[in-house]
Amino acid sequence: MNKHHYVVIMAGGIGSRFWPMSRQNYPKQFLDILNTGKTLIQWTFDRFASFIPTENIFVVTSQEYADIVKEQLPQLPVENILGEPSRKNTAPCIAYISFKLQQADPQASLIVAPSDHLILDQTAFRKVCLEALEFVNKHNAFITLGIKPTYPNTGYGYIQHEQHTVSDDVYKVKTFTEKPNLELAKTFLSSGDFLWNAGIFVWQVKNIIQAFEKHLPEMYDVFAADKHKFNTPSEKQALEYIYPLCTNISIDFGIMEKADNVYVIPSSFGWSDLGTWNSAYENLQKDYLENAVAGDNVIVIDSTRCMVHAPNDKLLLLQGLDDFIVVDTKDVLLICRRDKEQEIKEYVAEVKRNKGDQYL
Repeated sequence: MNKHHYVVIMAGGIGSRFWPMSRQNYPKQFLDILNTGKTLIQWTFDRFASFIPTENIFVVTSQEYADIVKEQLPQLPVENILGEPSRKNTAPCIAYISFKLQQADPQASLIVAPSDHLILDQTAFRKVCLEALEFVNKHNAFITLGIKPTYPNTGYGYIQHEQHTVSDDVYKVKTFTEKPNLELAKTFLSSGDFLWNAGIFVWQVKNIIQAFEKHLPEMYDVFAADKHKFNTPSEKQALEYIYPLCTNISIDFGIMEKADNVYVIPSSFGWSDLGTWNSAYENLQKDYLENAVAGDNVIVIDSTRCMVHAPNDKLLLLQGLDDFIVVDTKDVLLICRRDKEQEIKEYVAEVKRNKGDQYL
């Protein structure tokens, strides 16, 4: 293992599309969505711990979730759990860890990864990450991992790359496209030079800091002014001052879409962003009627293609439903058509209007 290789796992999201299982006080990254015996953040940590030193793995999360991270990742040094004072999207989060690492190790290279993605082929994932680290350590380059698309998904962002490689598996990025409509997604798929954007990035810390200075100068200035306080007892106080001054912006919009040194490695390692109940459905085993059931005490009769999630200590019997999402928790039951899953965020807003925050 290389002592200059680091990982930051971003774990501050709310995961509202997995409501009612995912709640504001206990979101999806801390849940065992697929009934595997491990939560999503535990899978993510274990994936990286196989080739990155444990002391070089950091988790950035909301301050309110820091204790949950401690509980779920007891092997992680407690000083590596970094609490953000407010949610400001991914750019401030990445600026924070970058300035912190730069103070401690000027030679640091960093993998940035979400905490809640599913990756089935750990060996292939490790190989791609090490390839990316090797490339960025030789070049002033930002690598993003692109997933070879298998169907025209309208819920993912897309990356278009040049036709020819610049290194073994590395291509220069031409364009980023946010979630396309179905016709455009079909065009992307048939063209052969578009990949799904996995939101996993690799770079040298010194180079991403230079990119902040160029593309997000106001954010760079507020972090740079207090960088000497990172890795000292004044760090938390500095963050309380810095974060309110930061724009709420993603690293994609803020830097990746503007920089001219962005590259992609086309990858196949069984990836899903597990963003919705349908993505959970796609990754769970199905019965002979194509029902995906997470829960040991569920009986399904005359129902097809349903996504069912229920606690093990409660009997749930389902009859006569086709293409439904059924999620049962101790205080909420959701029954929703699978083709309406993108509207779950709206349903949550309706719950908030009618019932306040009690069920959020």
